[in-house]
Amino acid sequence: MTKPALSFSPDQLIGRVAGVDTHRISIAVTNSVLVTQIGVGDLIAIRGMTEQDYLIAIVERVVRALGQALPDLGDEEEAPLEIQPTDSVRATLIGTFRTVDGNRSNTFKRGADSFPQIDREAFVISAGNLQNFMGLLGSGFAEDERLKLGYFVADASAEAIASGDRLFQRHAAILGSTGSGKSFAVALLLERAAKLRFPNIVVFDMHGEYAPLTKGDVPIGKGFKIAGPGDLAAPAENSIFIPYWMLNNEEMLSMILDRSDQNAPNQASRFRTHIRDLKRATLIREKQKAVEETFTIDSPIPYDLTELVRLLRKDDTEKGVGAKGTPVKGDWEGKLTRFVSRLESKLEDRRYGFMFSPPLISNDYGWLAEIAWKLMRAGDGTGIKIIDFSEVPSDVLPVVAGMLARFVYDLQFWLTPDSRTPLTILCDEAHLYLPVRADASAVERQALAAFERIAKEGRKYGVSIVVVSQRPADISRTILSQCNNFIALRLTNETDQAVIKRLVPDQMSALTEILPLLDTGEALVLGDAVMLPTRIRLDLPKVEPTSATREFWKDWANIEPRQDDIITAVQSLRGQTRPANR
Repeated sequence: MTKPALSFSPDQLIGRVAGVDTHRISIAVTNSVLVTQIGVGDLIAIRGMTEQDYLIAIVERVVRALGQALPDLGDEEEAPLEIQPTDSVRATLIGTFRTVDGNRSNTFKRGADSFPQIDREAFVISAGNLQNFMGLLGSGFAEDERLKLGYFVADASAEAIASGDRLFQRHAAILGSTGSGKSFAVALLLERAAKLRFPNIVVFDMHGEYAPLTKGDVPIGKGFKIAGPGDLAAPAENSIFIPYWMLNNEEMLSMILDRSDQNAPNQASRFRTHIRDLKRATLIREKQKAVEETFTIDSPIPYDLTELVRLLRKDDTEKGVGAKGTPVKGDWEGKLTRFVSRLESKLEDRRYGFMFSPPLISNDYGWLAEIAWKLMRAGDGTGIKIIDFSEVPSDVLPVVAGMLARFVYDLQFWLTPDSRTPLTILCDEAHLYLPVRADASAVERQALAAFERIAKEGRKYGVSIVVVSQRPADISRTILSQCNNFIALRLTNETDQAVIKRLVPDQMSALTEILPLLDTGEALVLGDAVMLPTRIRLDLPKVEPTSATREFWKDWANIEPRQDDIITAVQSLRGQTRPANR
């Protein structure tokens, strides 16, 4: 017979249940010595309905109140009142442990099957019991879904195991202040995923900090970058261009249409008409009869941008014909001038070259399938795709991120169910392009629409999101509310802490009080992926991202700025191009 994982001696009895509500219990402490050894986050076991059952709770408050009590008078007729401590513990119910559960032994499940009865014994889970219990938490996961995150702070000898399936399939968020260890947590997840045969993760790297993961003798991912001004003349092999024709109608208009212009409806109308006609012309030229019959204005079909500008200029300057054949003001004359001007300014700005000046080959009808294969392939070290967005202008960053996310989602949508490989989009620095909707610009709303759709519907088609940010208060509530797993590192801002409290279940909100006290690399992990919401110390990745906090004091003592480096930086600033050996 299997030995019970939890067995308690009388000296581990902390007290008895004194009060019960829907998810919290209060314990009247009878062991005033033991109560001084427990703290917030420790585990308590309350005896259940049978000898085989224990209800497991997490301590959220320990209180000692001083009160007056009558002394034992003995032979004395009169004595002063004594000051005596009254100790109590408040804890949150989180699960049920059974030493015997049918034909299984030592099982733990989240949620309480019943509520503890008044006066039931409560024990502190410590020492050998704690080690056994922590080891039990990861044993419930199948071997092929186990994801090791680190070690429990409560028991450094016990591995903290999560379900890789549940973490990625139900959306997740990695949140923490600057310097708390977010980037290391991301690198750790990518490192673990890279050990699988066919991982499929697209990383939106806003600052190029994950580039080290794509280098070395055994890189764990394939590195790409959104092309910058320096890539236009001679594109590098890893450069990614986002041709204008890949944007849908609303994404394109969000960049060039001024909604406050009184002629905005006319400008949008002529834009749509010409785009539809130009895409149809491409399909006729390519002899794509079947697509021609069903395509829409949002279908990603190449068209000639120069021809679009010519047609819009013609509309803007063309005269109409009066009743007597004399020239009159045209229907569109003068109404498109500002629209064309805004479009041409984008075309002339090399910062937007990745979109409006892509290589000629990108206008080939078959090019789209090639870029789709780059983003969707997996195996042989190509499954983790790290895309560097650092040279994308901030004013169009949301559109570019949203378009790429929408593109891979649409690919998954149109794949047959049996041919889909699950795909995760990891959104680094998500607050830059997924803001709270009330504060969003026209450009940002396009990104929000794409990501919110994935957050709501992506799981059905094998697409999930991992949101990474230092400012959860600035991220779309819709997207965060769809995340079922949280790796919360140190958060010192009260507004950010409040966001986490609102997102986790009510009975777990008290646990978030420790967020500002977490050490670097420590995290509070909550959600479907873990059996027990708990504090863990994350493992360090083997390859560190370039986000490590600089050691100011040491660097000031040892590193001297060099004039040649500053001159090179000035040239890079002027040319908007990074040095080749970056």
